[in-house]
Order: sequence, then structure tokens, then C-alpha cells
Amino acid sequence: MVTMSNAAPWIPRAAPFAAYMGFLLIQDLVGGFLPGGFVKTHWPALVYPLKIIAAAGLLLYFWKSYDELKSRAPTGNFRRDMIAAAGVGVLVFVLWVRMDWPFAVVGDPTVYNPWSLPGGLAVTFIGIRLLGASVVVPIFEELFWRSFLMRYIIKPEFTTVPVGAFTWPSFLIGAALFGSEHHFWLAGIMAGVLYSLLLYRTRSIWACIVSHGLTNLLLGVYVLSYGNWKFW
Repeated sequence: MVTMSNAAPWIPRAAPFAAYMGFLLIQDLVGGFLPGGFVKTHWPALVYPLKIIAAAGLLLYFWKSYDELKSRAPTGNFRRDMIAAAGVGVLVFVLWVRMDWPFAVVGDPTVYNPWSLPGGLAVTFIGIRLLGASVVVPIFEELFWRSFLMRYIIKPEFTTVPVGAFTWPSFLIGAALFGSEHHFWLAGIMAGVLYSLLLYRTRSIWACIVSHGLTNLLLGVYVLSYGNWKFW
């Protein structure tokens, strides 16, 4: 059994991300074979809480392993770092919703309207979705992409690499892979670039988490306000 004391350093940073992506794969594979009816219609809403619970559970299990989260402001200026994080978060959101050009989209983004859920289920799901997207997802994604992977590209013994260390390969490969995770791949690359620049400036994974979370929160509010469900 993998425990906090015997886990290889990459496991706590990759496991929550892998669990979330695993449920996403199950959602896509199983969804195509479901017969019509409530389950098929609302399949995204049924799977999403499972993705968040799995990822959040692993984050909590491994929480003491995340040494990079023990310091809120490695540069010594927490206020400045949070202002920078907020600015980048807003900028990524503004650019994201304007970068949905046909050539910059891969696959078919799921278009699901949660208001089609009956009764209070719609409000419940929307609450879970906002919480998951703005809190849970930013934590496990930033731990995976900007704490683990970008340092691993520099050196496989990544824990010996300072958080926020810069090399061109880690910067470019990290941004490209982050973009490949999203249907809106060009917007994803843009976000990967800006979050990485924030990391280089602040040396703080927390700053990246806050920025990423703000982007996702604003995107959720935008989607709910305008019904542009492809962004959700």
C-alpha cells in the first residue's frame, strides 16, 4: 500500500490528476454506449462529482507531502504575489473566451446545460461544479503541471529543483502539454504560458493555484450568465 511515508515524490503530485483524468476517460468511453434516458442525458453531471471526490480525497491523503505548499510567499511579499495572481487569473479568463476560433479547438467540447436537471439537482450540481473547478482542480493541476512535471523535465530527481526554476525546454514543453489537455488547445497553451510566467515571478505554487482558481471561477460565472456551455 502506498502511504505518505513510502510514496515516491511524484506519486502525490500525479495521483490526483491521474484519478481525475481516469474518470474523464470513463465518462467519454461509457457515455457513448449508454441507452437514452436520464442517465445518458445527465451523464456529465453524474460523473463530475465522482471526479472531484476522487481527486480531493487523494489530495487530502497526500497533503502533508506537498512541501511546496508550506510557504505562502517564497519571495516574502504575499500581497504582491496575490495581486499578480489575481491579475493573471483575470487576463487568462478574458483571453480564453476570445480564443475559441475553429482551428484552435480539438475534438468536440461537451455542451451540457445543467439547468436541464430536475428540481434542486441543478443548483446542487452547479455548486459542486463551481467548487470543483475553482478549488479542487487548480490545486491538483498546479501540483502536477508546475510543481512536478516542469521540474521533472529539468531533472528527473525533481525535488532537488527549486520551484519556479526556468529552462526553455520545461517552459515550452510544459505549456504545450498543458494546452493539449484542453479542447481549446491554443487557449490552454496561452494559460500554461501565463501561469508559468507567474510561477517564475513569484516562485509560489499557491500563487498559481489562486490565479488558476480565479480564472475557472470567472469562467463558470460567465458560462452561467451567458449560457455558453462549451466553455464548461
